[in-house]
Amino acid sequence: MDDFLIYSGYLILLINLILYTSSFFRKEKANVFFVSYLAFSFVMQFSMELIYSLHMSNLVVVNIFVIGQMLFLGLFYYSILKLKIQKLLVKIGLLFTLLILGIQFYIYPELFFKFNLFEITITSLMIVVFALLHFYNMLTENRTYYYVTIAVILFMLGSTILYLVGNLTLTLSENVKYLSWKLNAFLFIIYHLLILYEWMKSFYVKGQVT
Repeated sequence: MDDFLIYSGYLILLINLILYTSSFFRKEKANVFFVSYLAFSFVMQFSMELIYSLHMSNLVVVNIFVIGQMLFLGLFYYSILKLKIQKLLVKIGLLFTLLILGIQFYIYPELFFKFNLFEITITSLMIVVFALLHFYNMLTENRTYYYVTIAVILFMLGSTILYLVGNLTLTLSENVKYLSWKLNAFLFIIYHLLILYEWMKSFYVKGQVT
């Protein structure tokens, strides 16, 4: 069951990557930073799975993925936000988070080889802030990447909560720990299903890919 959830999520991610990449190269309708994010995510997920299958620690790749995810999604929202003040907030948010993490890794370099809950929390919450800025704009503007934004908010918040719960219950119950990981895998599937639905609504019209 665990493998089914995990590989189902990977499959939907791959489908999304193919579809959004196709839309970008056909008419450049898909956002380049979002396509790059999907490509980066697939490479990172594949790398983590490969390293894990070799019975090696994949936490270095996890840390790279967490930071890279924030950068790509930050650039994505920066590119679609209209107001200068909002773009400035995204810039400040990215620089501030990178500075904080840079200081943390400089003081504690061993954290790059460990599960860094602080890193996951601050980067996820920063992504949520970026997504909320765009969501606020969509109240009065066209709903560009509407379902993607909903997916980002739900997944980043839900995943962060599950990581926090899993970490807090780590020494209390193995069952609770694995339940949190299963729920996270399920959230990952919902996340990419919403991204797939966005493609169907925005880039697939009357049987033609646009």
